[in-house]
Order: sequence, then structure tokens, then C-alpha cells
Amino acid sequence: MTYCLGIKVKEGLLAIADTRITSGTDTTVKKKITIQQKDGFSLFIMTSGLRSVRDKALVYFTELLETKEYNKLYKAVNSFGEQVKRVAKEDRESLEKAGFKFDLNTIIGGQLKDDDEHKLFLLYPEGNWVELGQGAPYVIIGNSGYGKPILNRTLDENSSLRLSLKTGFLSFDSTRVSSNNVDFPIDVALYRRDTFHMIEKRYEAKDLQYISTQWAEELKAALEHISEDWMDSAFEDLDKG
Repeated sequence: MTYCLGIKVKEGLLAIADTRITSGTDTTVKKKITIQQKDGFSLFIMTSGLRSVRDKALVYFTELLETKEYNKLYKAVNSFGEQVKRVAKEDRESLEKAGFKFDLNTIIGGQLKDDDEHKLFLLYPEGNWVELGQGAPYVIIGNSGYGKPILNRTLDENSSLRLSLKTGFLSFDSTRVSSNNVDFPIDVALYRRDTFHMIEKRYEAKDLQYISTQWAEELKAALEHISEDWMDSAFEDLDKG
């Protein structure tokens, strides 16, 4: 399973992806974020699904970037979607005969020279997409259930990139401690609006273990301070037998 998170706020974009790849009993570390940038062109791609489908679609898309210019991100997203469809035509039948479901969900974020702002898209295995906008500041693909609560309670479009990264890490950490198929290292990509400059950083477990520990302690302390008055009547009834 995978954990990939994309966040869009007014200040910019954030991408977080774990790097664990599990095949049977084997576990390896591989990148799940791909960054492409040049003058007036900056985007990231994250995927969840069959690794072979991802790699092939990315190779086809990268080749296109060598010869074709895109001025708006949605056009690049359309093109990546076409490559996913191309791989489906080539490989779906053989994959399904072997017992594999053709599957690739993709998050693409960035800004191209004629975009009025940075953009964030979710691309489905069929090649169609939706754009994330106001009211939906984030999207998760892969193991999404455990990490949503803190994002829902904390983030909105006015959140800073710093708060987004902090909250995004805690979302990943909630998933990590609840699932054995998501783990460190994690890769982070950050983009500030209108800069056409994206940076990438990898965090190992040793880099952030103290944050995980602090968060667990803060949660326990917060729980201790939650009022218990509302429970009194229930326990009074229990004590009455």
C-alpha cells in the first residue's frame, strides 16, 4: 500500500509520499514522487497502484516532455492521462490474466507559465481527472483512512505551507502507526506560488522520531484535559447496578 498526500493552499503546494514498496514478503524503498521543472514549468507527479504501470506511463510522459511544450498544467495532466490509457491498451489484458487489477491513481500538482495560479489534480486509472480547489485543500491516494481526521480538522486554503507540512507529516505518522505497509523514509516536495521552483527533501525515521513521540505525548495530555462532566450520569447509572 502507498501513502501519497497533495495539499494546495494559497501560499503554494505540498506533496508527501512514503517510499515503502511491498511485494510478497519483500520490502524495498523506491521513490514515488517525480519532479519535472524548467523555466516557466514546475510540477510533481505521485502515484498509487501497480509499479509497472506507473513506470511505463512516466517513461512515455517524460519522452513527450522532451519534444512537446505545455503552457498550462491541465494540458500536461491530459497528456499524462493519455499515457495511462496507452499503457492500459498495451498491458491491461495480460495483467488481468495474471491476476492483477490494472490500477493507477495519480496526483499531479504544479504551475506552468500561463497558469494564473498553482494547481492540484487527481487523475483516475481511466485517464480522467478532477481539479482540487476551494473547499478541498488536500487529496490522499493509497492508504487514506487513518490520516484524514487531522487534515480535516486543521487545514483550509489559508493555512501556511509550514502548517501544511507539519499537519501533513502527522497525517502520515497516524497512517504509519496504524498500518504495517506505510513507513519511512518519506519524500517531501514544496512549491511556493509563482516561483516555478520546487524543492525536494527526504526524511528518515531518525529525523522525525522525536516529533512522533512529542505528538503522542501531546495527544495523551490533551485527552487528560477533556471535560468528563458529560460522563457522570452514565457512570452513576452503572454504579447503581
